[in-house]
Amino acid sequence: MAKHDPTLSRLFHALADDTRRGALTRLAKAPAPVTELAEPTGLKLPTVMRHLAVLEEAGLITSFKDGRTRTCALVPEALEPVRSWIEEQRAQWEARLDRLDAFVMQIMKDDEQ
Repeated sequence: MAKHDPTLSRLFHALADDTRRGALTRLAKAPAPVTELAEPTGLKLPTVMRHLAVLEEAGLITSFKDGRTRTCALVPEALEPVRSWIEEQRAQWEARLDRLDAFVMQIMKDDEQ
């Protein structure tokens, strides 16, 4: 079993919530003020701020304050550990399925003889 990676755990925790994924989808277009991110959720601003704090703690977004407006921006490179982990899992499962396919084909070939 792979060693526990707290960074990866924080990323998956942040990505596990639909509200946070929605904010990331919106931020993929351009930076946005918190009030704009809160609008489509129907949640109160303090709740949205907690969701954004989880994203920021995971390193997926950054935020800055300009006057009374807090603006958030996506940090796309922060998703790299997730992409790498998923790619590793995909490669392992493809190799397993290839071995299973070869095994089944060999059994079928043996049955024909």
